[in-house]
Amino acid sequence: MSIKFFHSISVFFKINFYISAIVLVGGCLLSATENHSIFEFNEDLYGAIGNNIRVIMVYLAINELAILLYCFLTKNARLMLAVGFFLILLIGSLEFYAEINAIEFDQNFRLFFLYTGISHLVYGFIEIEKISPTQTNNEPK
Repeated sequence: MSIKFFHSISVFFKINFYISAIVLVGGCLLSATENHSIFEFNEDLYGAIGNNIRVIMVYLAINELAILLYCFLTKNARLMLAVGFFLILLIGSLEFYAEINAIEFDQNFRLFFLYTGISHLVYGFIEIEKISPTQTNNEPK
């Protein structure tokens, strides 16, 4: 029973990861639009600063797609650990950017990066668990 339970939990977290990847790519791409963005770009973010954030979000979506493709082709998704840490670090970077430019950001940015970051971290840890030990040259044959 415990093996089935852990397998069910693993499947749940994998499904959650795929949903978070869709949310990440979709949310980032939709942030480039005026009417369909899930983030609120207030009056402080008009002009160059608002465009900077939108371009960064599109760049983040492109990177996520490239990393997902790489992980799919190499059948090695442990890279998602690094992506998860990066996404969580983006929360601090966003706070720093807001402090320097004396602007307010939508609170949804924090939740967005926290959810996607934690989902990527958990998926990366699940993938590490699947690694089979390799033999080194020093081991007797």
